[in-house]
Amino acid sequence: MKDFELKLISELMKGSRRSDRELAKIIGVSQPTVTRLRNKLEKEGIIKEYTMIPDFRKLGFKIMAVTFVKFKTTLTPENIDKVTKGGLELEKKSPTSTIIILRGSGLGYDGIFISFHESYASFTKLVELTRQLSFVDITHVDSFLTSLPEEHQYRHLTLSNMARYLLEPKETIYRR
Repeated sequence: MKDFELKLISELMKGSRRSDRELAKIIGVSQPTVTRLRNKLEKEGIIKEYTMIPDFRKLGFKIMAVTFVKFKTTLTPENIDKVTKGGLELEKKSPTSTIIILRGSGLGYDGIFISFHESYASFTKLVELTRQLSFVDITHVDSFLTSLPEEHQYRHLTLSNMARYLLEPKETIYRR
């Protein structure tokens, strides 16, 4: 990826509301170049969407949960499609506060999801719904909960650090 492409992605991660003209000044290229590049990155799927990150506490969320799930059997490609379709259907019927769901491995688990909750009751309801999913056989669910009103959080959800990381020479990062 070209240097100015990474710079544009980095700047958009820091704040996507800025105009192409403003971004061009920061990156050091022309406004039409930024517009063309942004369109190219969108078309290639490198830029998936533009969004903002709210203060979840001010929206009434009190808990963030990182939930780990263990499946009864290894998911085959056919089962993965079934789980994905089932999840999308469930989300249409009953939206949740889940922001990411991923398959993976580690600590004896096969998947993870991160969600926000107004109360412990809303968290337990989501876990119960997860255990009852008919399109996937989940044998174990564990969660790590954090209190959002806690003022002394290490780092709140942001993409600014990732934006800086993208522009840092990798050999510098790994030598630290």
